[in-house]
Amino acid sequence: MQAHLFGRLTPALAARRRLLEAVRPIERTEEIAVERAAGRVAAETVRAPAAVPGFARADWDGYAIRSADVRSARADRPVALRVVGEVFAESRFRGRLRPGEAVAIATGGALPRGSDSVVIFEESERSGATVRMYAPARPGDRVAAVGSDIARGETLVRPGTLLGPALLGAIAATGRGSVRAFARPIVTVLPNGTELRSPGARLRAGEIYESNNASLVAAIAACGAEPRPLAPVPDDPRALERALRAALAASDLVVATGGSSVGERDHLPRLFPKIGRLLFHGIAVRPGKPTLAATAGRKVLLGLPGHPSSCLLNMFWLGAPALRRLARQPGPGWTSRRARVVRAIPPPGQGLARVVPLRRLGDRVWPTWRGSAAITSLTAATAFALLPAGAPGIRAGGTLTVFALEPGLAASPNV
Repeated sequence: MQAHLFGRLTPALAARRRLLEAVRPIERTEEIAVERAAGRVAAETVRAPAAVPGFARADWDGYAIRSADVRSARADRPVALRVVGEVFAESRFRGRLRPGEAVAIATGGALPRGSDSVVIFEESERSGATVRMYAPARPGDRVAAVGSDIARGETLVRPGTLLGPALLGAIAATGRGSVRAFARPIVTVLPNGTELRSPGARLRAGEIYESNNASLVAAIAACGAEPRPLAPVPDDPRALERALRAALAASDLVVATGGSSVGERDHLPRLFPKIGRLLFHGIAVRPGKPTLAATAGRKVLLGLPGHPSSCLLNMFWLGAPALRRLARQPGPGWTSRRARVVRAIPPPGQGLARVVPLRRLGDRVWPTWRGSAAITSLTAATAFALLPAGAPGIRAGGTLTVFALEPGLAASPNV
């Protein structure tokens, strides 16, 4: 069994910077229905084709009236008006309201011509065709005027805006049924290892279930990309090269897992430079040192360790920012804050930085690390810290900067 030693290790932050610089934000766009556009990034300026509301309408249930008729209304001196009709949200009052008249109106109903305000039921009392008003009203009271929510031609969205629930609701309210958005980048996940079998298959002696696909697919989707997982490829350099080239042709970015270190069957370090231009192989960080990346034209290859926790942890601090840039999503996938350590964190040692998975509750954190081969190191992790090489450990009660993972990347708070 032969080994191929690492060359000069790339500092962690330098590796992340190189990867970010190599990633080109997605340029493909597509027209997508507003009901399916949540989480997408707008690729156009969206202006309202119509005003909202398009007609004056009641903001409350009550009576549409002429404010001049109830100017003198008081609790001890009510003004009586004659009820001449009713309006629901889908109907209109035919005719024009005359002095001394009122129309019962539901929220959203079109204001009758001649009326200029609404008095709520709670401030009135009806008896047959007569309603008594116990309070005055001003013009415009409890009325939504034309365009009071959205003016016709108003800019709702600019290119690069993340489309969320309220914005999509506003677009739909103007009558637009679709919006042009940037496509989700296609990210293929390619595991390699002769010992790997897909979950659900029957294992033979020495075989294990491939688990990185499941965790990476979830992380990639949380970063705004479209994951495409492949079945494991055996440790055969020719088969692996064919699979990598095919995946690259069909993807914007390829994530290969396993085979990234310096062993005899670690083929990625020899294949990546053959397919593209190597950015780095070996990061001065623990866990996750056997990580590499390369560019092939406008596309990127990222090779992650096969050990489950090393693989996913590297996706958090290294891969997620690159994927979010590729997908034009805002932020790196986490936010920084100060937190107090409940259980001591040992120093990273000389020469290697250390990534520490953490469970965060408020301003307190606990390390969750159990080993790079243990996926349960991360099943409770909601944050991480990156300790630079040579940094001191953190005693219990000490504070440090932590990076709180966004929903979709973080573990469930109930774990």
